[in-house]
Amino acid sequence: MSKIKVAIVGVGNCASSLVQGIQYYAERTPEEAIGLMNWDIGGYKPSDLDVVAAFDVDVRKVGKDIAEAIYEAPNCTTIFCDNVPKTGVRVSMGCTLDGVAPHMSDHAEGRTFLPSDDPEATQHEIVETLVQSGTDVLINYLPVGSEEAARFYAECALEAGVALVNCMPVFIVSDPAFSKRFEDKGIPIVGDDIKAQLGATITHRTLTDLFAKRGVKLERTYQLNTGGNTDFLNMLNRDRLASKKESKTEAVQSVASERMADDNIHVGPSDYVPWQNDNKVCFLRMEGKLFGDVPMNLELRLSVEDSPNSGGVSIDAIRCAKVAIDRGVGGILHSPSSYFMKHPPVQVTDDQAYTHVQDFIAGERER
Repeated sequence: MSKIKVAIVGVGNCASSLVQGIQYYAERTPEEAIGLMNWDIGGYKPSDLDVVAAFDVDVRKVGKDIAEAIYEAPNCTTIFCDNVPKTGVRVSMGCTLDGVAPHMSDHAEGRTFLPSDDPEATQHEIVETLVQSGTDVLINYLPVGSEEAARFYAECALEAGVALVNCMPVFIVSDPAFSKRFEDKGIPIVGDDIKAQLGATITHRTLTDLFAKRGVKLERTYQLNTGGNTDFLNMLNRDRLASKKESKTEAVQSVASERMADDNIHVGPSDYVPWQNDNKVCFLRMEGKLFGDVPMNLELRLSVEDSPNSGGVSIDAIRCAKVAIDRGVGGILHSPSSYFMKHPPVQVTDDQAYTHVQDFIAGERER
């Protein structure tokens, strides 16, 4: 099989985990490949991803080889592969727009973004980089709240004719007007807002689905999340959280037996705790009624390293996008979007999504 040529927007913690993971699994056999949902997708292994372009605006990353940039501050995720070889691919200057929240400048350099003084790239320059590098799939890892920037890079993908995996909660794939433009050009898209391998949202969804299947009436629930990476620092600006809260809330509401009143469900980032670094802690509470209207409640604490938790999901989403290219399939990839993303255009249970994506991988027609 040929390599899958990948371009990354935002060389942060998630990008670091993705790049580390490509090398990590290149050194392992299928039997040793702990932590993957799928070893083979359409003939592509995890190590078949080849990062050919990357865009960022931080002075500590722009101009550096991607293999060096992923370890630069403010990245603080776990280093599980410290032998990523130099690639010869240098991080290009991107376009900021609303990608850096004003309040980020109030924090220590090692914790926040340091925007470069280099001239920002134009849409034409980014498209040219994507075309010249032969990019197959562009993956978007911009900060939450980067509405303008996310749409800017989606426009770049459209113009360059490359597939898009939108890992952030800006509604591009789930926006019918935007997604139709990809469909009209025959370009695959997967999104929106990546669902971690075993994170707060997938756990909350699974338990909510369990309540529904076991006849337990879910009356109230909250999901409170804390972390210490730039994602949580960025989200201290509550004005940037509207789409994130909608994405996470709808992911839970969509599998409940009946929709809860807005006052009875709270799902979203809660606070920034610097010393947690890339560790994310979720506090989950669910209150309901059992047989005979007898009350019950469940409390759970989940602690995960945030960015590696999305790495394997990204690798699968990218491979599904490339398989769609190989098959001549364009537009929304509903099965991968429903399984890998919090806010897909069509919400189904995770059991259904799992079956659908395995059918897609096996070569059945997209749903």
